[in-house]
Amino acid sequence: MKRLLLILLLLLGLAQFIRPDTSVPAHDPAQDLIAMTKPTPAVEQLLRAACYDCHSYETQYPWYDRITPVNWWVNDHVDHGREEGNFSRWGELPEKKRRHFAEEAGELIAEGEMPLTEYTWTHAEARLDAGQKKLLMDFFGGLR
Repeated sequence: MKRLLLILLLLLGLAQFIRPDTSVPAHDPAQDLIAMTKPTPAVEQLLRAACYDCHSYETQYPWYDRITPVNWWVNDHVDHGREEGNFSRWGELPEKKRRHFAEEAGELIAEGEMPLTEYTWTHAEARLDAGQKKLLMDFFGGLR
């Protein structure tokens, strides 16, 4: 039993050297949602607090992201979020896709599906009250 525990600890220690790729590809900051739409300061703050970590290239990785296997889980969420919609590439999207993305974002916020519950566990600033949700839903509604 002790030997198995020692092997598991050794594997966990070695796994710390295998890190996910968190590099940011080249992109034009002028194509960013905030740069293009110039929302109110309140909406910008909400977008950055509740959306941008997973849906842009402005991810602020938390301290626990330095621990494997947590970093793989976090990076998978970020990659998936960027695949669903990347605000850093807003201007590169065709108009139809932008409207669809805005509609989806508003619906997901209204339904309480975004931001993800597990994200809000460690990001209190992303816990949106009814007024904040309405601000974001109105903002996205105006983009449709």
